Amino acid sequence: MKRRIIIAIAFCFLLCGCRQNEKNVELLHRDFYETLWERFDYVYNDIEIKEATTFDLALSISFTEKYAYDNISLVFTIFDAKGTPYRAKGYQYSLKDAKGNWKSQLTDGCYTFELPINKSLQITEPGVYRFQIEYRMPITPILGVKELTLTNMKS
Repeated sequence: MKRRIIIAIAFCFLLCGCRQNEKNVELLHRDFYETLWERFDYVYNDIEIKEATTFDLALSISFTEKYAYDNISLVFTIFDAKGTPYRAKGYQYSLKDAKGNWKSQLTDGCYTFELPINKSLQITEPGVYRFQIEYRMPITPILGVKELTLTNMKS
């Protein structure tokens, strides 16, 4: 009897561990392999929100050696279903140290960074929301950005 209980408990733990392991959900993606990122070339995606939800947003962005800055400045905006800005915030991330060395390892010709955007962003009203990223660097077009992906990090 004791053995059956232990087996049942072990089976429950196994099922809990194998439960639907939700992956991160990609909300928008853009690659710049054949193009450059122009100053007012907003990267965006319209996303239908069916019910109140919370987002934990992170941005993965890759650079090549051609990127001329030590940092990147971005504006992340969410527009509600009426086109009104629901949330807007500027972000500035340091990509290189004081000596000009990248703070990321070079992999496949790119330096990739995982940058936090927003934790526990609540959207309470259903509708189609636009998630938009704008870069705020002084030179246009910007060289050396290869791709970016905005992700909802599932816990």
